Amino acid sequence: MVAGIVGTSQTREQLSSLRALVVVGMMMFRGGGAEEILRLAMTSVPSLCRGWTHAIHLVDGDDLQPSVVGSPRPPDPALFDLAGAEGPVPVEGAAWGRALPLSGLGRSRGYLVVGADGEPSEEERFLLRVLAEEAGAALATAALVAEQQLQADELRRLSDRLAGANAQLTKSVSDLERRSAVHETLNRVPATGDRAAGIVAAVHELTGLPVVAEDRFGNVLAWSGPSRTKPVRKVSARQRADVLGRAQRDGRPVRDRDRLVALAQPRDAVLGVLSLIDAERTAGPHEVLALELGATMLAMELAHRQGVAEVELRLRRDLVEDLISGTDEDGAVTRARALGVDLHRSHRVVVVRGRPGIGDEAVANAVLHAARGLDAGSLIARRSGSVILLANRPAGWGDEHRWHEIHAAVSRHLRSSAVSIGVGGHCERPADFPRSWQQAERALAIRQRSRNPEGITAYEDLGLYRVLSDSDGDAEVDRFVREWLGALLDYDTQHHSEMVRTLSTYLDCGGNYDETAAGMSIHRSTLRYRLQRIREVSGFDLGDVDHRLNLHVATRAWNLMAEPG
Repeated sequence: MVAGIVGTSQTREQLSSLRALVVVGMMMFRGGGAEEILRLAMTSVPSLCRGWTHAIHLVDGDDLQPSVVGSPRPPDPALFDLAGAEGPVPVEGAAWGRALPLSGLGRSRGYLVVGADGEPSEEERFLLRVLAEEAGAALATAALVAEQQLQADELRRLSDRLAGANAQLTKSVSDLERRSAVHETLNRVPATGDRAAGIVAAVHELTGLPVVAEDRFGNVLAWSGPSRTKPVRKVSARQRADVLGRAQRDGRPVRDRDRLVALAQPRDAVLGVLSLIDAERTAGPHEVLALELGATMLAMELAHRQGVAEVELRLRRDLVEDLISGTDEDGAVTRARALGVDLHRSHRVVVVRGRPGIGDEAVANAVLHAARGLDAGSLIARRSGSVILLANRPAGWGDEHRWHEIHAAVSRHLRSSAVSIGVGGHCERPADFPRSWQQAERALAIRQRSRNPEGITAYEDLGLYRVLSDSDGDAEVDRFVREWLGALLDYDTQHHSEMVRTLSTYLDCGGNYDETAAGMSIHRSTLRYRLQRIREVSGFDLGDVDHRLNLHVATRAWNLMAEPG
């Protein structure tokens, strides 16, 4: 009687375990991912036997991954000897350890490693095998579902891509028809004559909007529209530069108040603009297309004009040479426009000279780079070891002198500050360039003979030097220098000494012994001896205010007339 009751109890337990196993299997196959399946398998082991889940290793190609439960321990070497079959494996802290294959769809998905304090019964081992097989089958099913989901997603993407391609094809056909109509109209532009006017007329015909072509400075080249009055609009240089900059950055037409502006830019340089006057903002894609193609044709036309002008310039003297020497004003303006230079703007002549060891070509490249970066122009030439720049006043500079920015930019490009720069006066018309060039040369000469030759000097900052450097008074200045420095000059010639230079440095330093000695690289005692000899040789008292002033002016004039050292 007792045996029957025990047998019935064991049967009930087995049925309960089987029922729980069936429930777990159903939960594994209800659509959860691999993580959910493995979690169910791990937590179900204690309910099927007196043991625990030690590790679960999944197959990755031909290798086993570290355990996906507990600590990420590597697979035990004994697992590799099982070759996909069930078998014993050591489990830390357990008297019994077993690896059960996670089999599904004909291949092993990994191992469920179980540990126990004692060997489970045959029924418990059976339940563990069933659990492992159900987990393996669930993993295989989940992988298959995931693969099918990926295929379905890929099919949807392909379908969407095909629909997009069809839409794009339809749009491309429409665009092609529009482009053909635009090209057909623009191709009727005459090959000779004023092609800019023909381009403007064709774009007006295609868009129905007024169209204006301008050079890069805003001067009207051609116009077409319903009104008899040309749409001339004055804008500041800074505003125009802002519009051109935005169009260059965007690479497409940009809105400028009542206009839609496209660049005529065959390469890097902007040669002009083509604009639709569209105050009502009615221009659509078709009008923008006509504007862009018209701007491309205008760029080709302006590039052709510039090329012709450059060929002509090669047969004449360099424009810079002509301007600083004096030339025909109308011809200079025309030639300058071909080079992208607007001589109607205020200019100044800048002369740059590098110290020995810096090549003229390197200085010229640095000056061009700096001038373009500061929007100060790009018209330069080399002459007698110097680089000449016809610089306009960059946008936003105002009236204050900021020419030191050119020196800083040239120095950065050369990676050396050993550059001397002179700036001439303002040129409001081409006839002013010779005078400005002479002034720049004088400013450069004085800068080079100064205590700090590396830097920039503008003509208006010369002060007394402007009087001393006036060529009309050279003879009188020479007499003045001989009167006050003649004895010292003769002494220096006879004794190969530096009395005049010592006096000049002493006076420039305001009579400061330490600064003078440092500037001359001599000892204070040597300086005192020289000053005493200067008093004796010249006969002048350095403590007398009038003597000191005249000697200072004389040394400045002597520095101006002397060769740069």
